[in-house]
Amino acid sequence: MELESAAPSSPPPLQPPRRKPGGWRAVKYIIGNEAFEKLSSMSLMSNITVYLSTQYNLNGIFVVNVVNIWSGASNIATLAGAFIADSYLGRYRTLLYGSIASFLGTGAVALTAALHQLRPPSCDIEKSHHCPQPHFWQLLVLFTGLGLLSIGAGGIRPCSVAFGADQFDARTEKGRSQLESFFNWWYLSFTMALLIALTGVVYVQTNVSWAIGFVIPTICFFFSILFFLWGRHTYILAEPRGSIFSDMVRVITAACRKRRHSVSSHSFYDPPMADSLDGEKMAHTDRYKWLDKAAIIVNPDEELDEQGKPKNPWRLCSLQQVEGLKCLVAIIPVWVSGMGCFIVFDQPNTLGILQAMQTNRSIGSHFKFPPAWVKMGSLLALSIWIIIYERVFIKMAKKITGKERRLTVKQRITIGIFLSIMCMVVSGVVEKYRRESALKNGSFNSTTSFAFMLPQHALSGLMEAFATIAVMEFFNMNMPEHMRTVAGAIFFLTLSVSSFVSSLIVNLVHAVTSKTGKIPWVGGHDLNQTRLDYYYYLIAIIATLNLLYFVFFASRFVTSYDENTKLKREVPAEKSTENEHQIDLPEKETKEAAAEC
Repeated sequence: MELESAAPSSPPPLQPPRRKPGGWRAVKYIIGNEAFEKLSSMSLMSNITVYLSTQYNLNGIFVVNVVNIWSGASNIATLAGAFIADSYLGRYRTLLYGSIASFLGTGAVALTAALHQLRPPSCDIEKSHHCPQPHFWQLLVLFTGLGLLSIGAGGIRPCSVAFGADQFDARTEKGRSQLESFFNWWYLSFTMALLIALTGVVYVQTNVSWAIGFVIPTICFFFSILFFLWGRHTYILAEPRGSIFSDMVRVITAACRKRRHSVSSHSFYDPPMADSLDGEKMAHTDRYKWLDKAAIIVNPDEELDEQGKPKNPWRLCSLQQVEGLKCLVAIIPVWVSGMGCFIVFDQPNTLGILQAMQTNRSIGSHFKFPPAWVKMGSLLALSIWIIIYERVFIKMAKKITGKERRLTVKQRITIGIFLSIMCMVVSGVVEKYRRESALKNGSFNSTTSFAFMLPQHALSGLMEAFATIAVMEFFNMNMPEHMRTVAGAIFFLTLSVSSFVSSLIVNLVHAVTSKTGKIPWVGGHDLNQTRLDYYYYLIAIIATLNLLYFVFFASRFVTSYDENTKLKREVPAEKSTENEHQIDLPEKETKEAAAEC
């Protein structure tokens, strides 16, 4: 009894020191999960065009539509995934459940390859132009598997980068530098996984067995989930704090209701940091002043309760909510420019594969190059550039100048868009040469070697290395931490819209060129009966317009971000060291804190 009575008066136990942010210790599991996941999903996506053409006997336009719509649906599902992660589940559980859904979807597609009853009778599309088409229920099974993959992608894609970024402390110079490197290494990890998928899994699918080739990615997804769970003790887990999407609607509604009031004649509702959405407040900016009306207090008695909080969140929003929407609005011009890049990026993944199917893919007398392997030119170019950039370029620049120097986001996006133009021009020239060679010999396949297609895919990979990574970095770093999931969703929404626009362009070009009485630019099983080179030149014109749009308009929205990033890198060493000591703990203390937790 004495012990029990003495317990309340005893001093409270010492609180363990705050754990060191996960850093690379946690990120290695996240990147490992990403590598396995991409190895699985990309081995299916890379060869889905060939699978639909050869196993389901679908024509070129239908295949392009299926692939683009499926890709677009997968990317647009990221908006729902971001909402669920921010409002209910958090990034960790959303990633986990998304991986499980993708695992089930890959298994369903593997069933279509394993059971011949789920596919139409086989047919040689090179010899027959009237192959039997699949029944509705057969397509239903296939589309169910693809739908599950889209649901899984909706959970994985917006959270993967954001969850990895959570493991670094961007308030320190060291954390910012690690975070910028993380974007490159994250992209490199799934690029290497895709390279393995193309060289190994795609070969098995094309030359050995489609069933075995789809079982392999299913197994990879299983290991992806296990690897992700294995590192759960190292993760920094941020609790869901509510979706920014509802805040955006509230800010717009409140601003509309107060459109007749002047901002200068009223004070703002700006609660203390403890009530803000993030651990660090966003500074009030003068951009898009009209939105500030959502945060002005017109009548305190009617708008605030006894605790000083809004009675109606649809009439009064915090200044932090307003600034969050401003951050989102500020990236829209770059978002449009990124969409223009991704329209080009879609072409090698669809029409480029069909193009490769009608080239000479023989190496020697016993080996035939799988069509999807031409994408290795893209992956190798991307991987080599990232390694050179991270391991050679940055170190040499630092050695020469004494400071860390990186290409700015504006420079990388500009270079990437220029490379996208070159990619389409080279694609058109190669296709013209391939088609003329096939018609000269009167054959379905051209005598032109597939190697002639590698330069256009290499240019596509370099475009991705410059523009795509830069756009992803801009979206994530230009937003506060609590909006990173939304940033990831917006990045993949860019891919989604570009896929839908690509499908729309293909169908419009087919409809217009087919009615002229001349050779259509796209459509049908045989590319020799189309003028695909003209279509590539059209996309090159669109890419040129995108370059002009970015240089003369959208780039100004990137300049301030580049300037702020440069200033942060040039923080004096003493100040940077002081900040880092506030976050980082000695290794011994970190281990003791982890043990106590």
